[in-house]
Amino acid sequence: MNCLTDSTINLLTDSTKKMNYLLPLLSVLLGYLIALVLKPKNKSNLKLLLAFSGSFLLSLTVMHLLPEIYESHEHALGESHEQNAGIFIMMGILFQIILEFFSKGAEHGHVHGHPNMSHIPWLLFISLCIHAFLEGFPVGHNHDNLALGIAIHHLPIAIILTTFFINSHLNKQAIFAFMLTFALMTPLGTFASDYLTGLNEYHSEITAVVIGILFHISSTIIFESSEGHKFNIAKVSMIVLGIALAYFL
Repeated sequence: MNCLTDSTINLLTDSTKKMNYLLPLLSVLLGYLIALVLKPKNKSNLKLLLAFSGSFLLSLTVMHLLPEIYESHEHALGESHEQNAGIFIMMGILFQIILEFFSKGAEHGHVHGHPNMSHIPWLLFISLCIHAFLEGFPVGHNHDNLALGIAIHHLPIAIILTTFFINSHLNKQAIFAFMLTFALMTPLGTFASDYLTGLNEYHSEITAVVIGILFHISSTIIFESSEGHKFNIAKVSMIVLGIALAYFL
């Protein structure tokens, strides 16, 4: 019976790990296909999806990541844990602000460029890849729900990015290469967290930086997902739904 139980637990663990890799990957590829095939025109629906994803991601960060990081710093650093954790969180917020100087806010659905784009926008590409890679790091440390949160976050971003590239007349091969690489970055971050033992020594610090990044991204999405920042019952409903889903996971 114990052997059966252990094998079942191992099977479930392996399945969960596979899903942690697949969810962020498939969400970007799904967003790419939706933009390519369906060519969605309704920006309101995308803004609602963005509002839900921002709320869900922020709630996961506050309810799950944040308590754990303060607890781990308390054990490791004693009385100074709050200050140290807070410093790394603020570093994450600052780092994301710096990344957005190059990505122009693509992480939360803002893209700007020329009507005719002849090559991949490399600054946007590099900053988005760094952002996505770092997001994958906490997933490798028993934060399975975060993989779902990142997947929901990346889906509308992938739709918006692909649509933008199509409208900018970037060639199809370049669009596919961009989106495939973007899709792979979060799983690569999770892989690095799982198998690069040197990084595990700095797990708490890197996770705190990622918390700062997620704070900035998710709060910006929530505040910017409606025109003119006006009260919108549909938007508020999606935000509440995101909070509720994160609470019950």
